[in-house]
Amino acid sequence: MHPLKIAFFCWESLHAVRVGGLAPAATCLAESLARKHEVHYFTRGPGPDEKNGVIYHYCYPKGKNIVDFCNDLSHGALDLFREQDAPAFDVLHFHDWHFVEAMHRLRERNTVMSFHSTEYGRNGNKTGGWWEYGEISGKEWYGAYIARRVVAVSRTLRDEVKALYNVPDWKVDVVQNGIDPDYYRLPVDQGEVKRRYGVHPYAPLVFFGGRLVYQKGPDILVKAMPEVLKNRWDARFLFAGCGDMQDYLSRKTRGTPARLLGYVEEPEFIRLLNAADIVAIPSRNEPFGLILTEAWSAGRCVVASDVGGLSENIDHFVNGVKVPVSSRGVAGGINAVIDDRGLCCSLGQKGQEKVEREFRWEQIAHRMERAYNQVL
Repeated sequence: MHPLKIAFFCWESLHAVRVGGLAPAATCLAESLARKHEVHYFTRGPGPDEKNGVIYHYCYPKGKNIVDFCNDLSHGALDLFREQDAPAFDVLHFHDWHFVEAMHRLRERNTVMSFHSTEYGRNGNKTGGWWEYGEISGKEWYGAYIARRVVAVSRTLRDEVKALYNVPDWKVDVVQNGIDPDYYRLPVDQGEVKRRYGVHPYAPLVFFGGRLVYQKGPDILVKAMPEVLKNRWDARFLFAGCGDMQDYLSRKTRGTPARLLGYVEEPEFIRLLNAADIVAIPSRNEPFGLILTEAWSAGRCVVASDVGGLSENIDHFVNGVKVPVSSRGVAGGINAVIDDRGLCCSLGQKGQEKVEREFRWEQIAHRMERAYNQVL
């Protein structure tokens, strides 16, 4: 493919405002594409003007709610976009629903909309109680309708988008998220890291890394803890992340061998990831699940819900353990591997090999270029 001029629209990035997994997914893709193409990234600031080959442009939106905030974000990004649109951009790539108002104004251009999740997947059907649910879902529908091409990060999410928003099959590509496995692979003294968090070096450590929200299922893991402790009294549980379930989980874990660490800066998060014996991913809904490829990059054994991208990518008892979305299921999966260090190591190693084969960012960028070709 000849070099393109590409505009990314994403409300978060690794180098300015970061909210969740969308930041690394969009930022790392932009940086990988920038090795060959001219990539401009329109987002919220402040942040650097250029980083790793990507040119950044920042908005400072306001709004009394998330919908008004993102409408203001769209108008700000449009002003910045027009300043850079000579020579004209070849492809306009919108990530999730936040810039749909801008996409509407630019609907005659070569537009691509990436779905990293849906509002239904994040929050379930709240049409009876939360007005923003309907507004956001409506924007997702309209974005998918006017985009020249739609991209989903898993086959499951593709099918969800098609069913929810009546998007034709020919219009949707599946391009998974990528990873830089070398970044997450860190030689650590496992015992020393455990000691720092009050865990005996020989005690099995179960690690949860992600937002403490209903979608990610941290409460399912908390409810699974008693069954795990019946089998291994010395098991310990660490939760890294913040979210609206934090107070609830704090009450539920009081007096248990679990610690809620809150937000953990990335260098320490990677040390914890590499020190864990098992990484638990008890999500109720997971379009892709970046924590899976992060854990695999670190060679960790994964016990994960049999949903979405987790289900698609894990080969059961080959490179991880897939379990039903329930406390009994999660406990059973953890108990199946917690006493067998050799099995844990084997599952982690196979996961690491799959990351190397399928998920490096240069491979993902090449797949995205094929989606751009469909538009061009």
